[in-house]
Amino acid sequence: MQNTAEVGASLVGILVLLFIALISLALFVLWIWMLIHAITNQGLRDTEKVLWVILIILLPFLGPILYFFIGRPKKLASASG
Repeated sequence: MQNTAEVGASLVGILVLLFIALISLALFVLWIWMLIHAITNQGLRDTEKVLWVILIILLPFLGPILYFFIGRPKKLASASG
């Protein structure tokens, strides 16, 4: 029979692995989302698309984050009047 410390350590280990798995899944979803967005983005020229796709593929963590904040075209506020 395991003592309480071993059970607690096992539970902490499982929770840490679950947390890492959730973060990894979220980063993978972000990577796929930004890759698809870069490929289908009508606001980018072809050379910009190619460069962003290469950046997203070669830098799987940093590339999608940079594209999210820098590469996506900003929506312009419509001028009324």
